[in-house]
Amino acid sequence: MSTKQIITVFVIYIVFISLIASVMTVADKINAGKGRRRVSEKSLFLVAFFGGSLCEYLTMKAIRHKTLHKRFMLGLPAIMLFQAAAAAAIYCFLFPHTP
Repeated sequence: MSTKQIITVFVIYIVFISLIASVMTVADKINAGKGRRRVSEKSLFLVAFFGGSLCEYLTMKAIRHKTLHKRFMLGLPAIMLFQAAAAAAIYCFLFPHTP
C-alpha cells in the first residue's frame, strides 16, 4: 500500500469515526432532554479513544453537553494528547528521518 493510500484510508476512517462521535453526543443530549435511555459514558469514551475525541469534544462544547463533567472535559483532551503522541510515533516509525 502506498503512502497516499494509507493517508487516504486514515482520513476516511477519522471522518467516519468523528461523525459517529458527533451523532452519539447529540443523541445523548436529545435523549437526556426527553428522559429517554442515554448513551453510556463508556460508549462515548470508547468512540473517542478510537479516533473521535476531537470531534466529540468540539460537539460537546458546541451543544453544551457534559461540559460541567470534569471526567469529559479533562478525559477527552488527555485522549487527544495520547493520540497525538501515538500518531507522531507511528509517523516516525513509518517515515524515518536519516541525516
